[in-house]
Amino acid sequence: MLKSMKKDLGFQFPVRLTKTRIRSKILKQLKIQKEEDRNRKSKIIQNKLLRNKVFKRAKIVMFYIAFGGEVNTQEMIKKAQKIGKLVCVPVCRKDKETMHPAVLAGEAKLKKGPYGVLEPVVESLVKAEDLDLVIVPGLAFDKKGRRLGRGKGCYDRFLAKISANTPSIGLAFRFQILPRVPTSSFDVSVKEVIFS
Repeated sequence: MLKSMKKDLGFQFPVRLTKTRIRSKILKQLKIQKEEDRNRKSKIIQNKLLRNKVFKRAKIVMFYIAFGGEVNTQEMIKKAQKIGKLVCVPVCRKDKETMHPAVLAGEAKLKKGPYGVLEPVVESLVKAEDLDLVIVPGLAFDKKGRRLGRGKGCYDRFLAKISANTPSIGLAFRFQILPRVPTSSFDVSVKEVIFS
């Protein structure tokens, strides 16, 4: 069991919901959540991440740039850069199949990528094997680290390629934590989830 989920499993969904139904329900919750609540919970998640031993040890960290009501990573990224970590974010190729970590400089100009997620205009790629930690978004997680994304498979393909020893941490709001997330053979779990 993931240590950060020992107590409360948050939003209660019927166990047998399909991936499509779960996505629909969680996307609705993300949309209706008040921005002040999103920011307050994101700050709590940020504080937990900054105290996390794996994060403290990591020198090269791949974050994601939040969109669509996800846990806000903007301040986390700034704090990580301020304490000397090399921060990367994913960039997607035009084929939309492959994702690569690219350095995010402090004042980097950003553009919308193939899926509408912001990416650095200038790509300075980092080898996936050089990452010390991957911070992962998701629509839903469960106590075993199983993850439900938006259905494109980008993170599953990426996480499947990196070393099994590379730590991965999912970030989520409490209503995104389910008793069980349905998975397929190609779905890749995260090692830990931090939520509020």
